[in-house]
Amino acid sequence: MKRLISGLAAAAVAGLALLPAGTLASSSGHRCFHMSAPYRSYATARGCASGYVRVALQAGTHQLVTVTNWRRTRTYARFNGFTLTAGRWAHRWGPWTARIGASGFAAPGKKIEGDALTPQGSYGFRFMFGVNGNPGTHFSWRHAYRYDYWDDDPASARYNLWTDARRHYPGKNPEPMHNVPAYNYAAVIGYNLARVPGAGSAIFLHVGDGRATAGCVSLPQADLLKIIRWLRPNAVPVITMAVL
Repeated sequence: MKRLISGLAAAAVAGLALLPAGTLASSSGHRCFHMSAPYRSYATARGCASGYVRVALQAGTHQLVTVTNWRRTRTYARFNGFTLTAGRWAHRWGPWTARIGASGFAAPGKKIEGDALTPQGSYGFRFMFGVNGNPGTHFSWRHAYRYDYWDDDPASARYNLWTDARRHYPGKNPEPMHNVPAYNYAAVIGYNLARVPGAGSAIFLHVGDGRATAGCVSLPQADLLKIIRWLRPNAVPVITMAVL
């Protein structure tokens, strides 16, 4: 989500976001991952030790990316990637610096439309897209044309959906998908799949321009390309965004 709505409008939809949106429904358990070398991890049924992030893994998950910081209002985050091979989790990517929402992380389950906060939690990926051509991803790819938008209007029937404006009304003030350089390449994070009105929409992993986002996660383009080429649907990848 790149655009912000006014504080008054955000407050107006706050009452609609009564339930956490988009939490993985088919979690196979939780695991704690350390966010710095030597990047140890362990299974858990409760919380994690200091310096670890708690991840909700899906059945079959073999790829994980984490986006973490130590203060909820901080707009910079640490990005790491992990892979499961022969039953052992190993660090694969990072640590890199990512940007998140201009107001930092939302409190768990408290994300609302237009608040400039990145949601916390563990989510899957839906598909990938970009203004440019497919750079070699394994997920399904959508080209972003000038008539493509993301409906981020809580009052719209197509809230939190990619929308071809030639065929459907994309809601009031929709998010343009033909957006350079942010959407040169991007991955759609499976947040708010139930499309709870006002709980937040258009949460992507996309190309960064050096600034904080409106709720997404961004990386420099070279780093982002490494990640979206690496992620594979059959590895059931998960992204966890959280305050340690």
